[in-house]
Amino acid sequence: MADKVTTVWKEKMVFESDNPSGFNFNLGVTEDVNDPYKPLRPKAAMLSSLAACSGLDVVSVAEKMKTEFSDLKIEVEGELTDEHPKIYHTVIVDYHFYGNALDEKKITKAVNLSVEKYCGVMEMFRQFSKVETKIHFHNN
Repeated sequence: MADKVTTVWKEKMVFESDNPSGFNFNLGVTEDVNDPYKPLRPKAAMLSSLAACSGLDVVSVAEKMKTEFSDLKIEVEGELTDEHPKIYHTVIVDYHFYGNALDEKKITKAVNLSVEKYCGVMEMFRQFSKVETKIHFHNN
């Protein structure tokens, strides 16, 4: 199995990329908050990909374990090196679960399975950075 994307320069510091799911999005750098392209910063998009990859695993595993939460928020923070090429040397992933009577044991197991076994983006990040994870429970 392989993925292929095509990325095309639009103008200035903006590129448009397609995606195997069939939609396009913009990547780049802009200082103009009204930029019509609203590009994602490439490195920050990597952090979003990490959150989404792990989140997909967690939701899937939690469903199979028949455990529920009303909301899930994943915050990912990456610290860049000072020298070029600037890469994330440390990444912190905070999982926030919200709900009534959260089953902390099952949710923790779901997160750990994502982190340790299923999330390919997490494993890619481990190749070049230290990845820390934290789980926060917010019972209503």
